[in-house]
Amino acid sequence: MTIDLTGKVVAVTGASRGIGAAIAEAFAHAGASVACMATSEANAAKTRDAIVAAGGKAAAFAVNVADEDSVKAAFTAAESELGPIAILVNNAGITRDGLMMRMKSDDWDSVLAVNLKGAYLCTQAVMKSMMKARWGRIINISSVIGQHGAAGQANYAASKAGLLGLTMSTAKELGSRGITCNAIAPGFIETDMTHDLGEDFKTYVQNTAPAGRLGTPEDIAAPVLFLASEPASYITGQTLTVDGGLFL
Repeated sequence: MTIDLTGKVVAVTGASRGIGAAIAEAFAHAGASVACMATSEANAAKTRDAIVAAGGKAAAFAVNVADEDSVKAAFTAAESELGPIAILVNNAGITRDGLMMRMKSDDWDSVLAVNLKGAYLCTQAVMKSMMKARWGRIINISSVIGQHGAAGQANYAASKAGLLGLTMSTAKELGSRGITCNAIAPGFIETDMTHDLGEDFKTYVQNTAPAGRLGTPEDIAAPVLFLASEPASYITGQTLTVDGGLFL
């Protein structure tokens, strides 16, 4: 199935590298104009430049997703340059791992602020234009850690589990306006975030997951693209786990 999103504008947060960059590039390949958003314009520009070099259309924007004013400014600038945002991918995320008994409040607060509050603020920023168009797609990038938990990641697990509740509530609030909201829960993907897990853990995943390997950013970009497409218009409020079968 070929997905054609020509004429659609998509905003991807955390678009500077890894999963976010792969998602942004997949949307551009499908014909969409892409607002690449990252913590600095220079970082976002890396993905923008790759898209433009491949013949796509994209622009770069700096945003602190945990800050309401920054979000409003970034999305206003994106819509001014590219047009109304029809598709939002809430991908921005951070980790501040540590055992809960020693976890600092700042580490809890920062992870919840970026991973969960950030998705709420960005969703709020695009709702009006989507509702006016009576069409929209919102895809939240959660994690298998949000479904199963993990020792040493209470803050990350809570933020990613919270995204699942936000996904369902958003789907219920906006469904009558032709807007869907779904979540992807990636397993262990070969990115900078998983680079420090160690070879023993990677070997465990390879030996345990039926797929026999860690995932790639492109393994996540493909289902995100599908959920943004017209054929997925009757799918909303759902979480798609993409983990190679690791948690079967």
